[in-house]
Amino acid sequence: MADQLDATIQSPRDVRMEIRNDRVQGSTSGLAPGYLQANLVVVPESAAFDFLLFCHRNPKPCPILEVLDAGSPEPRVTAPGADLRTDVGRYRVFEHGQQVDEPTDIRRWWRSDLVAFLLGCSFSFEDAMRRAGLPLRHVEERRTVPMFRTSIECARAGQFHGPLVVSMRPLTPMDAIRAAEITARYPLAHGAPVHAGDPGAIGIADVNRPDYGEAVTMRPGEIPVFWACAVTPQAAIANARPPFAITHAPGRMFVTDVRAEHEA
Repeated sequence: MADQLDATIQSPRDVRMEIRNDRVQGSTSGLAPGYLQANLVVVPESAAFDFLLFCHRNPKPCPILEVLDAGSPEPRVTAPGADLRTDVGRYRVFEHGQQVDEPTDIRRWWRSDLVAFLLGCSFSFEDAMRRAGLPLRHVEERRTVPMFRTSIECARAGQFHGPLVVSMRPLTPMDAIRAAEITARYPLAHGAPVHAGDPGAIGIADVNRPDYGEAVTMRPGEIPVFWACAVTPQAAIANARPPFAITHAPGRMFVTDVRAEHEA
């Protein structure tokens, strides 16, 4: 978590170098505060238009930060000089919708026809929540934020379809209102929550059993608050079953050089 790195190693470039050298374990939540973090999706060029259309039709879970040229691992817009093959803490490799590997380096999997997408992440607004005095339970408990598949279907685009995935943070009702006001200012980091309160209303049976990430403590007087999450494409990939795809592992984001404050 955030205290994995010395306080002097909090610039995006320094964080990426620590990740590249396998010196960061676990979630990137709290690292490089004030900068946008990004989810990674990589698909063959033959599937890239369908995925781009999926993001366009579902901007809440899939806000696009950058789309790279085919074969390029360098995000020249959001982090010049970085390498998407090495600068994410852990990856997931899929073949025909099935996960086949979870490496910390994807250079051996890289191909000239691959198109990388960087999508906004809710970790980007957490610094603003923290500065407002709002609790972040997954950070306090050193866990990966809990994420859930919902009963809300995304708009289909070609081969890509599936449920909206959400991340959850426990808050009191008053804190939930304040969190909604703050996060609404960050549309490239999913913006305001999509739901608060009864998880069953969006098809979640048990907030103590997330589909991704780890469960966190719900304290008396708190309600679950749900934000759209860019793990949504992983569910869409499982349904589309493209011959090949790569994503980040949940909670292990790419840290960009873009200031989150530009969103406000």
